[in-house]
Amino acid sequence: MSVASPSCHSDPGGAVAPAGSPIIALVGAPNSGKSTLFNALTGARAQTGNWPGTTVEISRGAWKLGAPCPVEPPVTADVIDFPGAYSLDPLSPDEALTRAMLIDCPDAEKPDAVIVVVDATAVARGLNVAFQLAEHPNRLMIALTKLDVAAAQGTHVDAAALETATGIPVFPVDGRRRTGLDSLRDQTRARLGEGPETLRDDASIDTRFADLDAAAKAAVRTTDHTTPLSHRLDAVALHPVAGPLLFLAVMWVVFHITTTVAAPLQDGLEAWVTGPLSDAARAALSAIGLGNRLVTGLLVDGLIGGVGMVLTFAPLMALMFLCLAVLEDSGYMARAAVVTDRVMRAIGLPGKAFIPIVVGFGCNVPAISATRVLGNPHHRIMTSLLIPFTSCSARLVVFVMLATTFFPAHAGSVVFAMYVISIALLVLVGLALRRTLWRAVPEEALVIDLPTYQLPTVRLAVSVMWTRLKGFLRTAGGIIVSTVVVVWLLMAIPVGAPLDSGQPAPEDSAYGAVARTISPAFAPAGFDSWSLTGPLVTGFVAKEALISTWSQTYAVEDVTDASPEEQAQSDLSDHVRADFAGASGGHPLAAVWAYMLFLLAYTPCVATIAAQRRELGWRWTLFGFGIQLVTAWVLAVGAFQILRLFV
Repeated sequence: MSVASPSCHSDPGGAVAPAGSPIIALVGAPNSGKSTLFNALTGARAQTGNWPGTTVEISRGAWKLGAPCPVEPPVTADVIDFPGAYSLDPLSPDEALTRAMLIDCPDAEKPDAVIVVVDATAVARGLNVAFQLAEHPNRLMIALTKLDVAAAQGTHVDAAALETATGIPVFPVDGRRRTGLDSLRDQTRARLGEGPETLRDDASIDTRFADLDAAAKAAVRTTDHTTPLSHRLDAVALHPVAGPLLFLAVMWVVFHITTTVAAPLQDGLEAWVTGPLSDAARAALSAIGLGNRLVTGLLVDGLIGGVGMVLTFAPLMALMFLCLAVLEDSGYMARAAVVTDRVMRAIGLPGKAFIPIVVGFGCNVPAISATRVLGNPHHRIMTSLLIPFTSCSARLVVFVMLATTFFPAHAGSVVFAMYVISIALLVLVGLALRRTLWRAVPEEALVIDLPTYQLPTVRLAVSVMWTRLKGFLRTAGGIIVSTVVVVWLLMAIPVGAPLDSGQPAPEDSAYGAVARTISPAFAPAGFDSWSLTGPLVTGFVAKEALISTWSQTYAVEDVTDASPEEQAQSDLSDHVRADFAGASGGHPLAAVWAYMLFLLAYTPCVATIAAQRRELGWRWTLFGFGIQLVTAWVLAVGAFQILRLFV
């Protein structure tokens, strides 16, 4: 048996078996159930979904095969989940990679055994890779999946007949329900004790396809000639009129669940962090003699407050990831891609990119993570750069407050206009990126294998949700916490006064000094007051923090959670109106529009930056940072200079 070689089998995606363990390759067509089976065998959490392209990289995990007999030690295999491949005559990078790692590698680096995952709803298509591998020395097996889905369509596959027709051991399995795995495990362990076999002669393509078609006919029996349920559902889901309406309805439900159901959970976590947890921390620090203002503020308001901010995102992202997992497992995601393809193609993106963009109107953070559903790296980068231009729910809080303050009779129309502007801005920036950075990238036709609809399983959906949530909390949490601490320090450190002089007023803090430094840059936009530009700094942490920052600045009651009518008549609104009037030279309405446009387009919150860093790396994240900041400033200046001529 070979040893895992870093030259050919790298990029682990889970817990890898010990060095020297036998290597088992999982291969098969896209959407055959390969990644789901991988998770069932290894306990790893590779990305899964009932639509093509979910395996966009190689994953590895340890599979415990047990012991051949009681006196021998147990065997652990190193399982590799390969990208989906219809053929080993490569027509795509994924297929080229699979061929290189299974056939073109030196013998010492080839897998010790290969399991070909065959979808029971498309047996002939799945056998192509199996027959190609059978023409080379291998320890080859077939895992037959989705038998329940095939049966629901009136198709029955005889595993024994398929084994006889192909000469390859066949094992019915269900990775979603964890059935049939014991037989596959025992046979794999037994096959590792045997030598590799060449089960087929090197045949021509015509001969191979004739043989696999004959094998499929020998094993597949159709008993129901009625129109499959998938076809009947697709008559609606893919209809030129009903399809887009259904898609909008589905996305509205996802948006509604994310923004409303998560709200009480977020409020509860925030109340727990700012209440009992913070009070307990202050008491503990006082008990050990560390009740100093700076120490308490840093640990409680900074560190614990930062952790609390991370936790408040958890319910929202969990619900979003759960909704996406259900849509993926059901098979609807592929239909949504078809429906939106024509619209997205105008800015050089495939239809499936519309899903994370829509999610961005709820929250940019899970939207960035949702770009993983895109297989092409150029599409993932471009979509991640465009998502911050969507008007997330955090910005909505500020838009409502400003609209009710300055446009009380037309507040609803103003807020709606901001969402329209957001969509237009996204399209325009997308067109600009397409015609500059990605002008040489050829347009890809949407070629997608529509999977059969299936009922999502709770276990799989929760597993996918938990995996994605852990990934965010693990990688983005540190960035969020550190940024919150930095902002607190800026507001806690006095400028020109002793450190022990007590909590400084905002204008006398380092925060105020930073705000005064940057405020002149916004003079052309009509809001160069430090008390207006300062909240944009804290808005980098969370956009809804603008209102609470204003309340601290003006020393008035925080009206973030008040009704729009109460906000419009509050002391805070009076101070904001006066501030805009003074800074704009008598054109407060023009300045407010400029301010809202800047808020819409400028740098997203730190959680979004963290998500971009995780998905794109620092180079593209900083590039997007610059694009957003420049776009926001140009919009704000242009809007003020034009609108002040009329209002």
